[in-house]
Amino acid sequence: QVQLVESGGGLVQAGGSLRLSCVASGSGINVMGWYRQVPGKQRELVASITSRGRTNYADSVRGRFTISRDNAKNTVYLQMNSLKPEDTAVYYCNVDQGLVGIRYWGQGTQVTVSS
Repeated sequence: QVQLVESGGGLVQAGGSLRLSCVASGSGINVMGWYRQVPGKQRELVASITSRGRTNYADSVRGRFTISRDNAKNTVYLQMNSLKPEDTAVYYCNVDQGLVGIRYWGQGTQVTVSS
């Protein structure tokens, strides 16, 4: 069983920056990532990173957001720059663990970008 603890959300003006963090308990963590969801819409991938550091970004955030991880600390970060009002959402940390890739979700952290 993996538990995820997220932090770093909040309210920021457009053009500002925020950094999200997610600490995972347990071992055997493979891909770590961030998703986001707004009411009435499906949860969407924002960015992900493999244990070897390969990254993947949604087109809407590429060039503005940077995902990174510290494998020794089982922590994934999402540096969000040049934030836009349309980035407003609940952001969820997601990891998969073990050979079968069991997926776990964080509790979510609200990011609000004011115009």
